[in-house]
Parts: sequence; C-alpha cells; structure tokens
Amino acid sequence: MVVSVAATDSDTAQPVQYSTFFASRYVRDPLPRFRMPEQSIPREAAYQIINDELMLDGNPRLNLASFVTTWMEPECDKLIMDSVNKNYVDMDEYPNRCVNMIAHLFNAPIKEDETAIGVGTVGSSEAIMLAGLAFKRKWQNKRKEQGKPCDKPNIVTGANVQVCWEKFARYFEVELKEVKLSEGYYVMDPVKAVEMVDENTICVAAILGSTLTGEFEDVKLLNNLLTEKNKETGWDVPIHVDAASGGFIAPFLYPELEWDFRLPLVKSINVSGHKYGLVYPGVGWVIWRSKEDLPEELIFHINYLGTDQPTFTLNFSKGSSQIIAQYYQLIRLGFEGYKNIMQNCMENTAILREGIEATGRFEILSKEAGVPLVAFSLKDSGRYTVFDISENLRRFGWIVPAYTMPANAEHVAVLRVVIREDFSRSLAERLVSDIVKILHELDAHSAQVLKISSAIAKQQSGDDGVVTKKSVLETEREIFAYWRDQVKKKQTGIC
Repeated sequence: MVVSVAATDSDTAQPVQYSTFFASRYVRDPLPRFRMPEQSIPREAAYQIINDELMLDGNPRLNLASFVTTWMEPECDKLIMDSVNKNYVDMDEYPNRCVNMIAHLFNAPIKEDETAIGVGTVGSSEAIMLAGLAFKRKWQNKRKEQGKPCDKPNIVTGANVQVCWEKFARYFEVELKEVKLSEGYYVMDPVKAVEMVDENTICVAAILGSTLTGEFEDVKLLNNLLTEKNKETGWDVPIHVDAASGGFIAPFLYPELEWDFRLPLVKSINVSGHKYGLVYPGVGWVIWRSKEDLPEELIFHINYLGTDQPTFTLNFSKGSSQIIAQYYQLIRLGFEGYKNIMQNCMENTAILREGIEATGRFEILSKEAGVPLVAFSLKDSGRYTVFDISENLRRFGWIVPAYTMPANAEHVAVLRVVIREDFSRSLAERLVSDIVKILHELDAHSAQVLKISSAIAKQQSGDDGVVTKKSVLETEREIFAYWRDQVKKKQTGIC
C-alpha cells in the first residue's frame, strides 16, 4: 500500500504535504536499529516502513520447516482481531472449556461434567516446563518424606527430543539422560529408556510425533516395561507424553492407539494448539491426569482481578486471542472436521512421498503412520548434499530444512517437509517438480566441475605424469582462463 504522508519541515515547523510516501524523507532516512528515534513520524510512514521490511520475510505457507499453523478462516481472523486487546488472566470460562475438551480427547479419567486439570500456555515449551516442575516437586516431596536426598533429579528422554526439554533440564537443574539413536531407528527405544531409570528419575518423557521424522514412540510398551520395573524396585516413576505435534492427530486418525491417559503411568500430556490444533502461534496446553498429579504448592491464588483465580504459569499477562481461536476451532470443526483435515494432510503426505520416491534419488526415513511429514535423505551424497538441495529450493520460494540426526546418528543428513492444513496436492506436485529441476541442475554442475578439474589436472601434469601443486591464486586464474576459453568457443558474433 502506497500512502500520502503529511510531515513537518524541521526548519519552518510548517506541515509539508508529500504526494506519496516514497517522495518523503522517510525513504532515505536510515531505519532506527539500536536507539529509539528522537522525533515522531506519521503513522502511515511507520506502517509503510515496517511493511516494506516484512516483504523480505519468507512466505509462511511455503515454509515447510515449520509445524505452526499459517492459515485460519476469515471469521476466526476477525475474532482474533476483536480480542487482541483482551488479557488472558481476565478470562474465566474459555480456557477451562478448552482444557475440558482436550482432556476428554485424551481420555482423562474424569466425569462428563467434571472440570479437568490443565492450563493454557504460550506453547508446548512452557507446557513442558510446568509439567516438569510438577514431576520434580512431587518427587522431591516423596524423597523428603522418606528421609532420602533429593538434590539429584533426572529425567529420561530420547536424543530426538525438542530443545525445550534441554532448556527445562538446564533451567531447573535436572539431569537429562538421553537414549541415543541409531541409524534406521530415530526414536527412543523403550527398553533402553527403562534401563536408564533409577530412584532419582522424576519421569520418562515419550514423544508422540518426533520432530525429526514424525514417528510416534511406543508409549504403551514404555508403560508396560516401566510398570514392571516399578513393581520390582518399589519406585513410582511416571510418564509424561510430549504430544506437541501428535496430540491433535492420533485421536482422529489412530483412535485405537493407546498413548494417552488410558495408560496408568501417563500423568500429564502437553499439546501445541498452534500446530495441528490449527491455531496461529502461540498457544499450547498441558493436561494432568488428576489433582494429585499437580502439587497444590505450585498453584497461586489471586483475587485482585475481582475473583479468586488459581494460576500456574511461568508468565502472567498474555493475549487471549489465541485461546479464543482455539475455542473457535474446537466448536467450529468438531471431531468430524479435525478428522477430515488430518486425513487430507496424510493423503497429501502420501502424494509427496510417492513423488520423492519416484525420483529414485532419495531414501524415505519417515514412517507412513505418525505426523504428516516426509523426511528423506540422499542415497548418494558424493557429488552434492541435502544442504545444497535445501539452499537451491529457496530460489523457488520453498523453505525446506536440512539437518543432521542427533547423537549416534550424526552421519545421517536429511530434508524434511511438514504437511499442514493449507498444503494442497498441487503444491506437493509443484514441490516434487522443483526438486527434480534442482537435481538435474546439480547433476550438470557437478559433471562440469569434474570435467574442469580433470582438464586442469591434465594441464598441470608433466611428461612424467606428476601433478605440480599450485597456489590457490594460480588455480583460480586457471579456472577463469578455462571458462573464458569455453565462452569464446560458444560466441556467435551477435551482441
């Protein structure tokens, strides 16, 4: 949007009218980066300056690195804007309704009209911090009652956990015991996890939807193995399920899969509303099995907003618009709507998977069941890598991450494409087409480089076949000379 701007001349203090923003001084003045400017500027100018900067950001819908929702219905957009000035702490009813609905979705052992135990957060990171604090405090209280030391708590996870688990461990002084991965097995092994459990373990964290490959970990097997170990040792080690990505997928696509509160040792679950809960960032949820699983001393009660309100969050004030958006999605879509969307995501994932496999150049690492994503690696990384492909995809507007696997599988490098609600079949087919184009370009480039290298090596070798080592500058000059000769050969005389 181009706007007309009225400004004030600094010498005469008289208003100066510019026909457009781009005729004003604000276009040529440097943008403030470190200090607040001394003078005000017109609101239209401030808008245009920031809007121009935002054009440099990538297209969110083509950012296939992110699990975060990038599209919502216009009616929900309007609700968000209408509630953008409302504080979360002033809301009594809507967060509780969402907590109750999600708790029932996760099969919490509560009655139909009973209030569930849970809280809205800014995302799964805060939700995990709160769940971890509850586990730590319960463990400490029990150890104190037994007269045992409580200064060395630990938590057992897979090496595939999201970084928020590392933050929790470091911020709240809990040792993080990670089950290492192996090539071909990129999730936590329940057997190895239970072997690492000891009397200082506050919980075992299972992932429903690994960030790396989208795979669901076997929570039921973990529950069974841990139950046996608890019986043998007399411990009471519980399970937390990090369902940030899979919590809004499994209930609709895999209703028979037992991963939630149907398993006795699962005491808390977190889920990201801004991922497959289909809400813009940032909103998350953490649900506890019962009141006994959330120590009362962690809950604060305030009344200076008019009524007694219990609160258990890391922050106080925050926007309520995302909570309202979550409530909108839950009642707008219902079980049927969420199921249809998740089925569409999985079908488009299958289309993309088939297209990538058809190139014959990649190995698919993600499973067909799990979070709708495709993780894949090059079968041959001798000439170029997945990082080259990722970089070249940006030329077409795509943001596709390339990364290496965690400990014990670091040699495996992959690309990952996350399929969200707004990623259609046509986009999947276009992405495959662009990947094929890039593969052909990289093939041609690597062949040309090999040809140049061979030609230079031949020129540098003497009669005895020994290659003379040259400086970097000499090599660069020879490459330039080679390309200059190739260009001259192709000249047609037309300017």
